Amino acid sequence: MDSRRRFLQFLAASPLLGLTHAGRLLADETLDRTGLADHLIGSPDEALDVFDFHNVARQVLPTSHYGYVATGTDGNATLRANREAFRRIYLRAMRMVDTSNVSLQTELLGESLDSPIVLAPVGSQRAFHADGELATARAARAQGHLQILSNVTTHPIEDVIEARGAPVWFQLYPTSKWSTAKTMLERAEAAGARVVVLTVDLNANSNRVLLGQFSRADERDCSACHGPGPDDWLKTKPMYDGTGSVSADWDMSAMTWDYIARLREASSMKIVVKGIVTAEDAQACVESGADAVYVSNHGGRAEDSGWGAIESLPEVVAAVDGRMPVMIDSGFRRGTDIFKALALGADAVCIGRAYIWALAAFGQAGVEKVLEMLRAELSMVMGQMGARSVPDIESRHIGIRGG
Repeated sequence: MDSRRRFLQFLAASPLLGLTHAGRLLADETLDRTGLADHLIGSPDEALDVFDFHNVARQVLPTSHYGYVATGTDGNATLRANREAFRRIYLRAMRMVDTSNVSLQTELLGESLDSPIVLAPVGSQRAFHADGELATARAARAQGHLQILSNVTTHPIEDVIEARGAPVWFQLYPTSKWSTAKTMLERAEAAGARVVVLTVDLNANSNRVLLGQFSRADERDCSACHGPGPDDWLKTKPMYDGTGSVSADWDMSAMTWDYIARLREASSMKIVVKGIVTAEDAQACVESGADAVYVSNHGGRAEDSGWGAIESLPEVVAAVDGRMPVMIDSGFRRGTDIFKALALGADAVCIGRAYIWALAAFGQAGVEKVLEMLRAELSMVMGQMGARSVPDIESRHIGIRGG
């Protein structure tokens, strides 16, 4: 442990990491820091919050890999808004409530969950740790959390489900070829997945400027992993095996609401629509026959709206009006963040960067610790607010500044 700590401290002081230091300027990760000198933990047990894992991940990841997980789109306005939005929501504590036994148990699409905290789909996890999605799955199993697997996973869904010891939900980027989507749907369902999470917020390209800056500063030879040609990256993703798809097929611009019916015809899996940020689209989810709506702006990596995901949540909840579950991600870092979303009507909160930092820093043990910490933080704030269970968390527990 001491040798690892000394090594990390050496990295932190290295001038070679000058560009990576720019990551500290990303507002979504610095809003919660006090200005104290960064401390590099040497083990998961030393962590005080999820940002301790961010500090380590920032130092140990290759420059472009860190840039991939850290950056947003255009001027990062949406990335910043995701964090800033939480500051406008305050907590209203209800006193003299017996919270000696707080329960996080809940239900989502017929599944009993030990916690409303879900692992969001994040692709290419071997870019952050050698064990990739398998380490995440083992942590989800150990801590009792639902995992959503990206279809650009670096491990096959069959192996991930084996590592988790239970089915995962399968996230889908459909591409422009229906045959590719159909092949992946059939494979996921055969593996045991009961839910498909259709991502609809990347129907046009996103302008990830700062990612490009990180990437061009990375002087490594990346061809061994990514291949020398433009079509090679998709061939490294096992869920695309046998589909015949190449990177030119990575196009979702023609997708419309009729796609939900096609999914329904091709699979018996329940359908979640991910990337919804407006009441109009939430209503369309209901009308198209989806089973759940997932509020997300792709962690600030899709459009540069400058509007936080949690700011979109109230209008989506109102439009759905209890007819289907509502999930959310983008910018969640603390138990208080999760509580605020539940109070605004979310049924589950998905985390992404928080567990990826921990995966990069310490593998499975890091992811386990993040889940443990966030669950403990949520339990604590529930006790403070007078909410004994997830259904007890209500709009009366929060207020909106200026609202």
